[in-house]
Amino acid sequence: MGDLLRTLLPRPCPGCEAQLGRERGLCRACRAALTPRVETHSPLSSRPTPHLVTLGPYRGVTRRGVRALKFGGARDLAGALGERLAAGVPPEWGVRAVVPVPLHSSRERERGFNQAELLGQAVAAELGVPCVPALRRTRATAQQARLHAAERGANLAGAFRADMRRLPTGPVLLLDDVLTTGATLIACRDALHAAGAGPVYFAAVAR
Repeated sequence: MGDLLRTLLPRPCPGCEAQLGRERGLCRACRAALTPRVETHSPLSSRPTPHLVTLGPYRGVTRRGVRALKFGGARDLAGALGERLAAGVPPEWGVRAVVPVPLHSSRERERGFNQAELLGQAVAAELGVPCVPALRRTRATAQQARLHAAERGANLAGAFRADMRRLPTGPVLLLDDVLTTGATLIACRDALHAAGAGPVYFAAVAR
């Protein structure tokens, strides 16, 4: 019922509070403010090579958008954010599939959805490739946001496992909603590589 009401009733844009017209998720001005960028320096790589696409720092429209999607149940935001994120993925990466970072099953049941998977589906649709939930969490972990940087890697050690049966051969785009220290994406990348995946590139709505 909540999702139906959000669809039928006018509501403000979560990015700026302006009233939404026919736009879905974000108003035109907030969409335009989300500029995808490819980064060559981040905690995810020791080499200065293009490997990460984001929509910018975790502030302003990106912060409000992620929070509305994640905690406000505004699932239609995934389409708007994913569309902008996909626009920044370089064609030369040759991405064959999008792999979302998984939630533990208990947390996904509690929330009702995995925001990274919704974003991944939107990005994959724009790129014309499949979104493949090839990763699963083998155990519940403490919330990363509540841990110090030094604790995050240990919290995620061995927490992910990859299933390659549905994953196409070739480069994949590993996607999460927010990148902080990079511990989650690194743990997921390591699980994919351990299972035999090819090159892994990264995407996050906010840095």
